[in-house]
Amino acid sequence: MNKQYRHIFFDLDHTLWDFERNADETKRELYQEFKLGERGIPSYEAFREKYVVINAGLWALYREDKIEKEELNFKRFFLTLCEFGINDMSLGASLAAEFIKGISTKTYLFPHATELLEYLFPKYPLYIITNGFEEVQFSKLKNSRLERFFTSVITSEEAGVKKPERAIFEYALRKTGASASESLMIGDDLEVDMRGAREAGIDQLLVNHEAFQHQEPVTFEVFSLKEIKLIL
Repeated sequence: MNKQYRHIFFDLDHTLWDFERNADETKRELYQEFKLGERGIPSYEAFREKYVVINAGLWALYREDKIEKEELNFKRFFLTLCEFGINDMSLGASLAAEFIKGISTKTYLFPHATELLEYLFPKYPLYIITNGFEEVQFSKLKNSRLERFFTSVITSEEAGVKKPERAIFEYALRKTGASASESLMIGDDLEVDMRGAREAGIDQLLVNHEAFQHQEPVTFEVFSLKEIKLIL
């Protein structure tokens, strides 16, 4: 029998909300809308391949407070264009703006996400802790019809610090009136979600959608959201 938790914290992107699928559909639409094929980018797949690497590097800098979110959003598109010899800052800015607008309307969730939240909602207060851009995260929750499940959404912009820093988890505990010993953090990222929660004294549940191998000590691990029902 597992200990009795009283507060459940969730990550949003890559845990409940299928970020890769939603982002991929949005970028594919932008590739077509802005006729990037006619500008010298041979295929959407070629564009995506460069973008993914650049985006990951910029997000790492953002988590370390080395760049601001506006710079991240602009540069991930502008630098991708530059990889194809397109040194067009105006186009980069347009892509960045339209991406933010487009992705917030997407609603793909991981299998069993809504079912799980409907199961947990009567039993626990549920919260989100996210590094995602504040204005986008609230739109995602609303458009995906997830906002009704969550008592509070803690963003890194509101907290003034990003996961995996211990301070954002401590901020979330203070805001919700939760104690670390009675809380559980559910997320997909070993460093950002699991290590951060562990260092704040919060038990962790890894949602390993891709079944990757690792040696990280986590309190629980599941490979599908529906398995969480067996724990909580």
